[in-house]
Amino acid sequence: MDQNLNYLIEQVGRDKGIDKQVIIDALEDAMLKASKKRYGLQHDIEAHYNEDLGEVELFQFKTVVEKIEDPDLEVTLEEAQKMDADVEIGDSLGVKLSVEDLGRIAAQTAKQVIMQRVRDAEGETTYNEYKDRKGEVVTGFVQRIERGNIYVNIGRAEAILPKREQVPREVYKRGDRIKTYILDVQRTPIGCQIYLSRTHPGFLAKLFEIEVPEISEGIVQVMSAAREPGERSKISVYSNDADVDPVGASVGMKGSRVQSVVQELRGEKIDIIPYSSDPAKFVCNALSPAKVSKVYLNDEEKYMEIVVADDQLSLAIGKRGQNVRLASKLTGWKIDIKSESKMEKLSEEVVERLTALPGVGEIVARVLYEEGFYTLEDIVEAEGEELGRICGIGEKKGEKIVEAARTMIGLTSASAEGKQGRVKRGDDLVERLPGVGDKTATLLQESGYESVRDLFQADIVVLSQLPGFSRKKAEKLIQTAKDYIDKGE
Repeated sequence: MDQNLNYLIEQVGRDKGIDKQVIIDALEDAMLKASKKRYGLQHDIEAHYNEDLGEVELFQFKTVVEKIEDPDLEVTLEEAQKMDADVEIGDSLGVKLSVEDLGRIAAQTAKQVIMQRVRDAEGETTYNEYKDRKGEVVTGFVQRIERGNIYVNIGRAEAILPKREQVPREVYKRGDRIKTYILDVQRTPIGCQIYLSRTHPGFLAKLFEIEVPEISEGIVQVMSAAREPGERSKISVYSNDADVDPVGASVGMKGSRVQSVVQELRGEKIDIIPYSSDPAKFVCNALSPAKVSKVYLNDEEKYMEIVVADDQLSLAIGKRGQNVRLASKLTGWKIDIKSESKMEKLSEEVVERLTALPGVGEIVARVLYEEGFYTLEDIVEAEGEELGRICGIGEKKGEKIVEAARTMIGLTSASAEGKQGRVKRGDDLVERLPGVGDKTATLLQESGYESVRDLFQADIVVLSQLPGFSRKKAEKLIQTAKDYIDKGE
């Protein structure tokens, strides 16, 4: 029995990766708590592990006194000398207790304490081993499946692959080999918990790092990744060496490298995109295989309006919008895709609206449109000098156009400079317009058209898409708003 306890301590330490002293401390603590439960908390008892005997020894200590006041903590000199002839008054005398006397309940308590201490130590060891391994790929075996969550044995620890981190349509059974991405490592009341993922974009990047030597060596970098797990993904790569093609290196000879990743992801389609520091070029690459005709950028809002040929529109958007969604995630830009025919219609509407300004002909209107001036407010926010330079018409004519735009949208020159005070009729609510009933007014206000000015500047195509609206009705309503403002004081 003695040799067995020493052997068990060594064996548990190796299996659980726990220091032997931690197990010994747990044994001593467990036996001490068991003895307190058996004999009471008032006794002075200590527990010590004797490695030579291979057992935990319990000692009850009493102080040697002439007259006993507390029999649980004191012993007379006469009684003490029967056990140790050299003992003196004031000495502390230890008496060994029998472990067999602890009883079944105390033994059960000791067992629970040992198990809890070992679990705590095991959890701390696991946490220290895996806390710095977030973002790594590990291989393990499915241990069990509970409520859709997969518990994976990844060596000396058990990790959980939550249902939300599993790829749809992937099915596993007990004993299956599985490769996963370490998503997070947390301390919990029940020990260390390791969370895995097979859907995270980082999993895709790490798989390429494993398969492509140029990536693991730092010659090629994975700049970003975007996924719709189980269906399609995009990854952007950049080469630090001008002689190394990042896309070619990632694809491999006859596609061998990318195919290895595709097989691990159970057939997920992967687009490998060359990274560019030029946002417009990067987005155009990300929309591959579609070809882009024009790009309009808004740096402040990180928004791009992409124009493609009519026959490229469905390709650029992708099945259920998948291609443009992935491109947006990959680049970090909001992307709006329009066909050339639709853009031509929009441009005609904007040009028609701009030509209503005094001094603005079709050519100047088209120049303004190409430079991003789509509404009268865009023109009001510009300087006359800027407009004159852009259109090649001179500063004075530019200022006249700005002033005319201010007048048309119900702004005075002073309010434009101070950004306050607008003409009353431009600010009137839409229900003031002739022919606009309560129901129509409510619909317009809920759609963002609260004032007459908002309606005047509305896009005919957008307005005509409201419930119960046609293009003809939208045009008529915008014209009514214009007439209403023109009659203003």
